[in-house]
Amino acid sequence: MSDQGEIILEGKSYKLPVIEGSEKEKAVDISKLRQDSGYITIDSGYGNTGACKSAITFIDGDKGILRYRGIPIEVLAEKSDFVETSYLLMYGNLPNRAQREEFRNQLSGHSMIHEGMIKFFDGYPTTAHPMATLSSMVCSLSAYYPEHLDPKDKTHVNHLVPRLLAKMKTIAAYSYKKAKGQPVIYPKTDLDYCSNFLRMMFGTPAEEYKIDPLMVKALNVLLILHADHEQNCSTSTVRLVGSSDANLFASVAAGICALWGPKHGGANQEVVEMLQLIEREKIPVKEIIRRAKDKNSGFRLMGFGHRVYKNFDPRARVIKVYSDKLLANMGIKDPLLDIAKELEEAALQDDFFKERKLYPNVDFYSGVIYRAMGIPTDMFTVMFALGRLPGWIAHWMEMHSEGDGRIGRPRQIYSGETERPYVPMDQRK
Repeated sequence: MSDQGEIILEGKSYKLPVIEGSEKEKAVDISKLRQDSGYITIDSGYGNTGACKSAITFIDGDKGILRYRGIPIEVLAEKSDFVETSYLLMYGNLPNRAQREEFRNQLSGHSMIHEGMIKFFDGYPTTAHPMATLSSMVCSLSAYYPEHLDPKDKTHVNHLVPRLLAKMKTIAAYSYKKAKGQPVIYPKTDLDYCSNFLRMMFGTPAEEYKIDPLMVKALNVLLILHADHEQNCSTSTVRLVGSSDANLFASVAAGICALWGPKHGGANQEVVEMLQLIEREKIPVKEIIRRAKDKNSGFRLMGFGHRVYKNFDPRARVIKVYSDKLLANMGIKDPLLDIAKELEEAALQDDFFKERKLYPNVDFYSGVIYRAMGIPTDMFTVMFALGRLPGWIAHWMEMHSEGDGRIGRPRQIYSGETERPYVPMDQRK
């Protein structure tokens, strides 16, 4: 705290502390504004409001920078894997060799879910959206660990964190299997995290599932790229719910529900559906660009632009490279990828997009990769949730270990009726 701001309300001056972060970001601390002046601030969508201080993820949207605990996302995507990146996010540092092996063993050893929970899947109709199943099942985990739910007890937290990270991939895979009418595949303790998930998704009891190293690498990259993204809608939800001292499972289940919304986690599904529409109706790319620029056309070009990034989404740069590698090595000629590349090239050369800094975001290519891996579109948001899980956990842990312990309680400006009388029934019009 090195400076002060000032606000003048009704002729009276109020000093407001200025806080500076480690990357020179600055904020005006208004935490005592209402107490001192009777005023609050209003910021629809919280685009200018900091809800907390956090040491987990840094984003510079103007420069296209994304770092987890100080490490650039491009480096992690190339050199790390999802398990190691999860450890980094949740515990603050990359694990040493012994820590990494212990963590991997925990995730492998806790992959099974209670047999009673498997019966829950039978109660869902085959038409149930996988996100409905995922959120319900994660919340249901609370019932199986009643003695370890205190968020203030580090022993409880350390007990639950690897279990949730391990079991969520199993729940996600089982929700897919049940929707397909196929038997569930139990996890194997000798497989790594992503290999285990792919086997549980696509394996059958009739034959041994062959692990494709390229598929494993692609999945690791996708999950890493989605692992955290600062105070987005779902992460803020996890923090807000967690501020009531709700347990880890309940808080994460709330985050899953927030992610379910098409404005948040469903964007990559919308990209694929848009590309399918373009292919099916054989719409020229020039026409798509024209419609996107015409505000009266009713058409929206999905996968371009981002609330935070006013430059190229760094995750999109990484994911484009892996989409090319994966499809080339699998021998897949996907027309949707060709359309996506043509759209990107046309948009990046168009002044309309350049002036508005509308660049492809992470959702533009992630759906194409998931599609190539055989993952259906209604599972895309589940994959997003699986990747975002360590970020949710990290923020939930940080909030309880470093926060002020206050329950989240936003204010409002009331805009309804002023006080009026109660009208008896026989006098109402």
